Amino acid sequence: MSACIPADATEPAHTERTHPPHSPPPGRRRGFRVASADLSAAVAVFLIALPLSLGIALTTGAPLQAGLVAAAVGGLVAGRLGGSPLQVSGPAAGLTVVTADVIHQYGWRTTCAVTVLAGLAQLGLGCLRVARGALAVSPAIVHGMLAGIGVTIAVAQAHIVLGGEPQSSVPDNLRALPAQLARLDPAALAMSVLTLAVLFLWPRLPGRAGHLLRRVPAALVAVAGATALAAAAGLVLPLVDLPSWRSHALAGLPEGPVLGLVAAVLATTLVCSVQSLLGAVAVDKLASARPGAGHVVRSDLDRELLGQGAANVVSGTLGGLPVAGVAVRSTANVHAGAVSRNSTMLHGVLVVAAALLLVPLLELIPLASLAALVMAVGIRMVSLHHIRTVTRHREVLVYAVTALGVISLGVLEGVALGIAVAVGVALHRLTRTRITHTEEDGVHHVHVRGQLTFLAVPRLSRALHLVPQGADAVVALDGSFMDHAAYETLQDWQSTHTARGGTVEITGRRTGVRIAEPGALASGPEPDGEPGASGDCRCRPWTAWRNHQCDRPSPAPDAGARPDEMLESGEADPRTDRALSAPARRRTPGGRQLVRGLSTFQRRTAPLVRGELARLAREGQRPSQLFLTCADSRVVTSMITSSGPGDLFVVRNVGNLVPPPGAESRDDSVAAAIEYAVDVLAVRSITVCGHSGCGAMQALLDSRPASPASPAATPLGRWLRHGAPSLERLRDTGAPAPRLAGRPPADDVEQLCLTNVVQQLEHLRAHESVARALKEGSLELHGVYFHVGEAQAYLLAEQEESRVFDRVRDVDLAV
Repeated sequence: MSACIPADATEPAHTERTHPPHSPPPGRRRGFRVASADLSAAVAVFLIALPLSLGIALTTGAPLQAGLVAAAVGGLVAGRLGGSPLQVSGPAAGLTVVTADVIHQYGWRTTCAVTVLAGLAQLGLGCLRVARGALAVSPAIVHGMLAGIGVTIAVAQAHIVLGGEPQSSVPDNLRALPAQLARLDPAALAMSVLTLAVLFLWPRLPGRAGHLLRRVPAALVAVAGATALAAAAGLVLPLVDLPSWRSHALAGLPEGPVLGLVAAVLATTLVCSVQSLLGAVAVDKLASARPGAGHVVRSDLDRELLGQGAANVVSGTLGGLPVAGVAVRSTANVHAGAVSRNSTMLHGVLVVAAALLLVPLLELIPLASLAALVMAVGIRMVSLHHIRTVTRHREVLVYAVTALGVISLGVLEGVALGIAVAVGVALHRLTRTRITHTEEDGVHHVHVRGQLTFLAVPRLSRALHLVPQGADAVVALDGSFMDHAAYETLQDWQSTHTARGGTVEITGRRTGVRIAEPGALASGPEPDGEPGASGDCRCRPWTAWRNHQCDRPSPAPDAGARPDEMLESGEADPRTDRALSAPARRRTPGGRQLVRGLSTFQRRTAPLVRGELARLAREGQRPSQLFLTCADSRVVTSMITSSGPGDLFVVRNVGNLVPPPGAESRDDSVAAAIEYAVDVLAVRSITVCGHSGCGAMQALLDSRPASPASPAATPLGRWLRHGAPSLERLRDTGAPAPRLAGRPPADDVEQLCLTNVVQQLEHLRAHESVARALKEGSLELHGVYFHVGEAQAYLLAEQEESRVFDRVRDVDLAV
């Protein structure tokens, strides 16, 4: 009867409301509601979790009901109490090796007690709020640990796939494999091969029908198909055996050596915590990357640790496996469109219902099919993407040692080995410093690669003393750290060398930064408001743009000033003067700034990019995008798109305008560039990028109708006429105006900048080559708005009939 009151009725002027007789009482809460997206996501996750939970229980040697208990508790307890609403918890493949080892040594009831103790340890860590510290573990160690666990799982399950029983360790399983191959069970092998084939082929079904069928999880189809075929063919195979819940074993008091039990608790706590916390971070990234995702609340990692601890306490007490965040189920939950923790909890309810009502059906599943399913999960844990990543970061040794340690010794021992190797590699990198001395055109170059510490001072001194007295020297510091001993050595040598008539330029990764005390390098402006005495650039450096020129006042040269003081105050560098030609030395200040920039490119950037530019010169340009933006000097296309040579085909003009075909006084250069990019270079996308504070848009707003003889008929005025449709679109009150997500436009200029991007995209569609490519599906168009003051990019997304520029977030969409 609450419909008697309009849902939007509000009376802000009153602190209390008088409700009509049939309205609900003020303190009554609404009933529990589940969004349709959460309901469909829960069903999808349940269909994946059911066979996986049974398979993981089979892998560990635990009672099969234990997998169902852990899945239900993970959904209900961790889903309700955890800090990551979209992460799905349950029995995880990453825990199988630890759990199987504990069961083998101490038995099932003690394993349940270890799970309870691990949960209590997680609760303690959560109360101490140390969850963020767990993320400090090197990714190479985590990925190596998971890879080692994956290999262990795959090798063990290979015996069940062949119709046998696995041994207790990877070496034993490998030694027993030839004998197992000699007595393989054809029926078990056939069911396993069928399961693996469906797992591999199901996600690759083509066409529209395949798109619809792929909504059913491959794991469910594989296990159901193998079960149906085994039952129809009457194959005699070991099947799932679920004893009565009345005989289900619960946790008992731990029995065994204290040190062994402590190690088991530590290993379980470590794997559960790290896997759950890393999974929560990954789920945040997946949720943020979903199309149309608004503001995504990041996971509370300390609360997540508390939720996982509570789930492990409950699961161990009820006789279930250890619980952790599961990547496969969490990914499925996000991709299925879940919007709240209700999907995770509802999946737990469905697992409970299946465990009570579907026992006769579950007992028809062949064990070989579950073993093949888990073996596939283990193989996928050895990720080629992770291997390429650690190789690129030169951490493959840490990855390999951790993986081999887990395979050969165990999870805790393997992780300890990985940490030891990671520390050794870090120390090696800290102490490994390469110092070289070369001479080019009479200038002596001392190049220091790596961290400059006291350990490298003897080699640094030898290299510096190779520079003759009175010579010009350049010392390049290619590292991020220099301790006090190295600083004093370098400072003393610089003073001595310059006193004897030589010149010294000391540079680092930041162009123009001279040697200074570590504190001075990080200091802010001096009290008088001018930059620090070190003469550092007022702008913070960035990686892709190495030669930014800041405007500095140029004081008159002091006759008594030292050369290094003249350099820091912006005066001419005598070494640069000698390096420049005579005409170059006679240039104006602007011309000399240009020559200095070109010289810096030749000295520092050209050696780094020469190989790539040579390849592009041989192969020709193959850009993937046409990027059309304004000529404004503040918009640096390579910087805001993180692109390099050969990536973008760039067209710049005043106002990022695209004259439509047949327009009066049209500019054929833009149309020619579009035709060349689409028809010759075959770019796959075209981007129109506007920006804040655009002078062309301000001029359009200030313009008045003009005759050809008026000032508007100048070249600039004629060009800006191509922006008139954008102005008309802005003044059209009948159509929804483009807007920014999260805030209204700051003023009319910003509103016109947004409108102009949308209008120029429509002009693009009118060009013949673009229209043809769009029809063929080989081209896509994008709109971007770059706010200069915020250094923030916005990407155009069409939502129903409105056009919204969404903020681009700093997330790794590759995850």
